[in-house]
Amino acid sequence: MTPPPLHPPPGVPVNLTCRHLPGATLIAVAGQVDTTTSAQLEEYIDQHRVRLDEHLIIDMSELSFLDSSGLAVLLAAAMLARAHGVGVHVTGLQSMPARLLEITGAERAVTIYDHVEQAIAAVADLDLVNPSEHA
Repeated sequence: MTPPPLHPPPGVPVNLTCRHLPGATLIAVAGQVDTTTSAQLEEYIDQHRVRLDEHLIIDMSELSFLDSSGLAVLLAAAMLARAHGVGVHVTGLQSMPARLLEITGAERAVTIYDHVEQAIAAVADLDLVNPSEHA
């Protein structure tokens, strides 16, 4: 049995969608994030985060590949969120991206949930605890 390739085939796109929720921006990432698509992810996050004091939920349930450039985008978003008193919540990690977060220690910079609904509920609970945060 041949192991899967370490790098994605060239030209595999990333698909990004956004939904604004009370107290959070939800961005779904599908496909692969590598050196050819990480800038696209970074720009998308920057353009769609309406308020920096709102949580960022990133649904990675359809993300099959994440390299260090994509990880850098995730960590930069986490640092910016932390500076504004909120967090980055990652959901639906597949095995390869999950392993990258684990071996680099990046999993400590974000909150990880199995399902997007769990992250949405957690953010709603956080907003109930700190309602003035988004007034």
